[in-house]
Order: sequence, then C-alpha cells, then structure tokens
Amino acid sequence: MAPKTKKKTAPKKRTTSAKGKAAKPARKAKADKTGRAAGTDPKRVAAVLAKLDEAYPDATCELRHENPFQLLVSTILSAQCTDVRVNQVAETLYKKYPDAKAFAYATPNELEMEIRPTGFFRNKTKSVMGASKAILERFGGEVPRTMEEILTLPGVARKTGNVVLGTGFGITSGIVVDTHVLRLSKRLDLTHNDDPKKVEQDLMQVIPRGKWIQFSHQLIWHGRRVCHARKPKCTECNLESLCYSKDKTV
Repeated sequence: MAPKTKKKTAPKKRTTSAKGKAAKPARKAKADKTGRAAGTDPKRVAAVLAKLDEAYPDATCELRHENPFQLLVSTILSAQCTDVRVNQVAETLYKKYPDAKAFAYATPNELEMEIRPTGFFRNKTKSVMGASKAILERFGGEVPRTMEEILTLPGVARKTGNVVLGTGFGITSGIVVDTHVLRLSKRLDLTHNDDPKKVEQDLMQVIPRGKWIQFSHQLIWHGRRVCHARKPKCTECNLESLCYSKDKTV
C-alpha cells in the first residue's frame, strides 16, 4: 500500500489588523512661497478681521487705568496673573502710589505686600520701582513714546511696550502677543511659530497696520470668552467656518 502523502497547503496571506496599521499623519496646511502659513491668504485674513469686528467691535484693554503710567504698572503686574486680579489690586494701589515718584521711592517691603496677590511680587516690585526711577531720571517723569526707549525700562519687553504704546498713546508700534494671541494665531493658521517675537513679525506681515491695536484686543477677548485653550466653544464661534484647527470641537 502506497504511503499517504501530506497535502501541501497554500501559505496564509498576512493580514494586518486595524491596530497594526500605521496611522496616517494629519495633513498639514502648506506654506506659501514666502514660507508663511497657508491661512494668511489676504482674502481669508480680511474675512477673519471682518468676523472679529462683527463679534467684538468695542474690544479694548481690560486693565483699568487712568493714564499711560498706571497702564505700564498694571501691565508689568499682569505677567502670569489675570487682569481681574490686577484690577482688584489696582483699586487701592494707585491711591497709595499715585505717580512715578511715589513708586520710585516706595518702601520695597510695603510695595511687595500691596502687589503680593499678583504673584512673583518680589521681582515685580523691582521692575515697577526700577521703571519708575528710570522714568523720573531719564524721561522727565513721562512714559516714553517709542519702542526703543520704553524697552530700556526695567521689566519691560515688547508685549508690555506694545500694550502701553498702543492702548496708552494710540501708537501702532507692533502687535501685542500674549498667550491668547499666540494660541489663536496658530489655531487660525496665521503663523506656525511658537516664539512670541516671531509670531508678532508674522502677524505684522499679514494684518493691516491700522488694525494692529484692535486685532490684538479682539483676539484676547475671543480667547477669554470663546476660544479657550482646553475646551474651545466652537459651536458658539463666528469664526468656526474659517477655522480648520486640528483641536476643533465640532
């Protein structure tokens, strides 16, 4: 009797499960020939600005102040602190320290206690007192009106300079880039940068100069009211149709 031969079975085809498949990378918006974000097309930027005007026609700085010097101090205090908390401190602060001279020759320990609720109060005390002394000694008691000069004050960087020059004097020296402006500019694909200085330069190239001051106020308002960092309220956003951010909630 002939020995039985084993039947040859065809090799099984390898199949890849859904888990084994490599996830396709999300499509990135292509930059134009100048290296700018794709969302900076002039027609789209104009549409974004129109929507912001529609939603926030009266947007302005929410730091309470009566003059450019108070705005300078409040802006220094607002670092890593909410405008609401700074405004609470300011209610009594400017009654006790009404001008640059009062701040310049304040008792450091007493001033620290006054501004303690804003956080980082020791460094902020040094900055406020230092800026006040510089204003008295080098600028005749007046807050300087150029970016070059205002940046020489202790504790003042471009963000603070833009706030004071723009809101305090109506001077369009640049665009305020705080955490809200940084976050929303990236979500709206107006920049691909993370560094505030580079983001400001990107925005200055695509936003008309006459809109620089108002644009920053509007983005800050939108960031505080609708486009939150963790849970943006996309269903309430009038920019939703223009936004293709990967973390949209709709």
